[in-house]
Amino acid sequence: MSPETPSGIPRALVVWFPDWPLVAAQLAGEVPERVPAALLEKGLVSVCSAEARAAGVVRGLRVREAQSRCPELVAVHADPARDGREFEPVVAALETSLPGVQILRPGLCAVRARGAARYYGSEESAGGAALEAASRLGLEARAGIADSVFAAEQAARRAAELSPLLVVAGGESAAFLAGLPVTALGEPKLASLLVRLGLQTLGSLAELPPSDVRSRFGAEGLTAHARARGRDPRAIVPRVPPVPLERAADFEPGLDRVDQIAFALRPTAEAFIEGLRVQGLACTELRVHITDDAGQRSERTWGHPHHFGAGDVVDRVRWQLQSAGSTASSRGRGNRPGSAAARSRTPWRTTGEALAAPVVQIRLSPDKVDLLGRRGQALFGGVDERLDHGLRRLQTMLGHGSVLHPVPGGGRLLAERSLLVPWGEDAPAGTAARAERPWPGAVPEPLPATVFAELLPVQLLDDDAAPLRVGPRGDLAAPPAWFYPGPGAGRRAVRSWAGPWLLRQRWWDADESRHAERFQILDSENEAWLLLGEGGRWWAEARYD
Repeated sequence: MSPETPSGIPRALVVWFPDWPLVAAQLAGEVPERVPAALLEKGLVSVCSAEARAAGVVRGLRVREAQSRCPELVAVHADPARDGREFEPVVAALETSLPGVQILRPGLCAVRARGAARYYGSEESAGGAALEAASRLGLEARAGIADSVFAAEQAARRAAELSPLLVVAGGESAAFLAGLPVTALGEPKLASLLVRLGLQTLGSLAELPPSDVRSRFGAEGLTAHARARGRDPRAIVPRVPPVPLERAADFEPGLDRVDQIAFALRPTAEAFIEGLRVQGLACTELRVHITDDAGQRSERTWGHPHHFGAGDVVDRVRWQLQSAGSTASSRGRGNRPGSAAARSRTPWRTTGEALAAPVVQIRLSPDKVDLLGRRGQALFGGVDERLDHGLRRLQTMLGHGSVLHPVPGGGRLLAERSLLVPWGEDAPAGTAARAERPWPGAVPEPLPATVFAELLPVQLLDDDAAPLRVGPRGDLAAPPAWFYPGPGAGRRAVRSWAGPWLLRQRWWDADESRHAERFQILDSENEAWLLLGEGGRWWAEARYD
């Protein structure tokens, strides 16, 4: 055993968790275990489970092709925040056996092999201790030990399932790496260039003089050259274990009433807020994990306009428990005539204050924090904290969706251009960028003063008192002549009109496609309207007051 490499860099022990992004999704309860599953990134498969690979799914496939090979494939989108969040307890468990862990990325970490080998007696024993710590968590892991971080990572990736530890003897890392393809560098552009130049393996790259590599490939090529020679210049920098900020409340036996849970959670919420205060922090975004005795989990992130207090935390947990089914916001799509909003369901069904399944654990973790002294955000740009306190009291009494504030949205319909978000919550991700898009076909400014929350059924008739018909290309058999502004309203003459403006969107999606027309009319009562026609029926979208 050589405690240091010939270049003087301490040997590295790398622990690798295969398919970690998919494992993290399973740990988060988003993907069932032992099913064909794939992680999607930019519309392509980036990680797939062993069951999916057995069915012919490989990395780089498009979603439809992967589903054609494996119809039962469960797909989930990539989430770097989830990967890091679920990896944190894994690293904490490794640190109980091997202190001084550096996280290279979620699913991959490194330790200086020298200290661990001295403690456990050999490098093999140190690697075995790391694997045992992973197995206690029920996770599959591989470990590699070599003269550099890069070489140790490649050793871990090439460790066999029956022998999950691969130790490369001191001074042998260059020979171990020589036969590996240049794609192992993890630099696609550089690897593509090297292959075109005839350098297929790391050994052929390592044979080049460093001066030639620097002059041809620059600093990036010189770093790759050093790694190919087993002399990765990266040093292992152990992390400073973070102060635990999350808190968990365990109930044994489980509680099945919301009021009981809220009462029992209060000390944990106070401890959670106090722990943040001691660190000089304020929680502005809270993540709540709820687990029942059947193993079902509910997870949600809550925002706050200022920062959370203990009472605010308890309120959010209560609202999450009570939300047996909430209407999913159709942000960016508007109110479609005759369509029903989808509903998102949680595992708990409430009857009054009773839950169908007893809750056994509630875990509170801060998603976003800020310095305590800097939290002074005020309502409407500047203001009275009493007003904010009153709004939060209304939320506490009436529910999370009782106090809403508007944020700019994006879309062609007026109802899509303004979203109502619960007070304290941020606008959905991407809303600001969506609002800035050009949206051809949208009504130009000035916009109507009155926009109906729900489309108002009206009638628009021609001279023969027949419903107005618009051809596929916007042609009219007869102009609009009569208008009924609502059920039971009298008939009004159409004095002037403009249109039709055709609304054709998402024709490739059978569920979301739209084929409609819009008119602006002025009736005999001198009221101006914006009308929407679809499927032979007409609705009033807004009125110009």
